[in-house]
Amino acid sequence: MKKSSAHDKVALLKMAFTGLDGDELHEMAELSRFCSYSADYTVCHEGEYENTFYIVADGKVVITQKTNDSGGERILRLGGQGDMIGEIALIQSVPRSASVRTTSECVMLEIGKKDFEVILKRNPRMAMDITRITLDRLRANDKIAIKDLQKTNKVLRQLDRNKLEFIQVAAHELRTPLTVLKGYVDMLHAFPDIEENEALRSMLAGISKGADRMHEVVNTMLDVTRIDKNILNLAAAPVLVKLVIFDIVVSLEKNLKERNVEVIINHIDDMPNIYADPSMIEKALYHLIVNAIKYTPDGGEIRISTRKVMLKNEIPGIEISIRDTGIGLDEEHHQLIFEKFYQVGSVALHSSGKTAFKGGGAGLGLAIVQGVAQAHSGKVWVESNGYDEGNCPGSTFYLQLPINAPCEEGED
Repeated sequence: MKKSSAHDKVALLKMAFTGLDGDELHEMAELSRFCSYSADYTVCHEGEYENTFYIVADGKVVITQKTNDSGGERILRLGGQGDMIGEIALIQSVPRSASVRTTSECVMLEIGKKDFEVILKRNPRMAMDITRITLDRLRANDKIAIKDLQKTNKVLRQLDRNKLEFIQVAAHELRTPLTVLKGYVDMLHAFPDIEENEALRSMLAGISKGADRMHEVVNTMLDVTRIDKNILNLAAAPVLVKLVIFDIVVSLEKNLKERNVEVIINHIDDMPNIYADPSMIEKALYHLIVNAIKYTPDGGEIRISTRKVMLKNEIPGIEISIRDTGIGLDEEHHQLIFEKFYQVGSVALHSSGKTAFKGGGAGLGLAIVQGVAQAHSGKVWVESNGYDEGNCPGSTFYLQLPINAPCEEGED
């Protein structure tokens, strides 16, 4: 950077501020100076507090903004003679919102912050000019940001479709070998030599358990693809919610004993049956209960309660709440956990297992719950005072369903 005086300050200021008279322009000129910069020099740094207002006298600059932490950036605009730089940050006393870099040798007319503030106070018309220019720039920047977001959303939608298609293909491809594996395991159980050998029986039981777990994961993958494509094909029938909850808890009894987790069920006396798709309701409740077990430490407690409620538009319904004494959930995750594949925390730190404490998974269970709720014109949400593994504030999941869900009638 070096000083330069080969340009006319008043002429340049007149180009930038069309509303100022001669005296005002000369007053500004006396408080300014010319400086020259080489090509590829960063005049302003995004995120930093700087104390200079610039007008480009000669040469070209590019104004850019970071798009991510890995160095990506987008071009907001290109600047040339008469363009102002850095006025917004000085007026608002905030860090620079963008970086300015020379693309050729440049000469800048510069005014320090204190002198710039004095000029603004003395010249309301200059302040109005700067405000107008600033608003035009903000509108232009908004258009660029919107265009970038539209492009990014289009790419993300395509990636999401590709991911779901891969999951669907993978799930179907896994089903066949899993069926064969389970068939051979069942046949081996019938061999007398196997029955008489405790070690072999134990190994077969392990293979069978692993195959069952994989089959459950495959079905979950297929469920989420059907939900995403709105092809659940719900078949309505009377659903005894109390019995469904009881059966799920009984099926998980071994897991609960291993973890020393107690489940307490409280139903209202006149708990009504609902008209919905039985298999989908069972899956939604299963995933909610397993989720509660997974994030409740050993020795914890889960309370399942039911009550009658009035849904939107005065539609009668029921509410099932599942409250745990687990590690809780920060508010920023309350909506995100119902998105496909979303995981709280690092996946690498999670243990494996369906009901192991903080056990890992595909991140699909709660997405299925939300899909089932929406398909039945219901809703699901979570309430928690935050994440704390020491004090375990717990979480409460709520599932509301209409008594008569809008499903296709099931076959007799």
